[in-house]
Amino acid sequence: MRGSIVTLKRAKRLRREMTLPEIILWGELRRRQLAKHFRRQHPAGPYILDFYCSSRKLAVEVDGAAHDFVQQALHDERRDAWLNEQGIRVLRFSAADVLDDRSIEAVLIMIGLALSEVE
Repeated sequence: MRGSIVTLKRAKRLRREMTLPEIILWGELRRRQLAKHFRRQHPAGPYILDFYCSSRKLAVEVDGAAHDFVQQALHDERRDAWLNEQGIRVLRFSAADVLDDRSIEAVLIMIGLALSEVE
C-alpha cells in the first residue's frame, strides 16, 4: 500500500523534521536493535505513520498535546480504523511518556511485546 506523490513528499519532509519525542524514540529503537524492523515516517495510503514495522504490520505513533483536542481525537479514531481495516495494528504513546526517562522504558517494553505477539 503506497501513498500518493504528495504523501510521499510529505513523509520525506517529516523524516527531516522529526519532533524531539520521535527523535528520542527512533534512537532508542535503533539502540535496542528494534529499528531493523521499523521505518520512520512511513506512508500508508493517505496517512504517514511515525514508525512502521512492515513484517509485523505494526504502527507506533507518538502523540503530542494536539491529540488531546476532540477534533484530532476523532481524526485519530478514523485513521486507526482505516489502518486496522488494512490489517495494521496501531500503538499510541504520548510524547510526554517518550520524553520521560522513567516512562520510555515501559513504552519500549510494550513495543517489544507487540512485536513478539505477532510472531
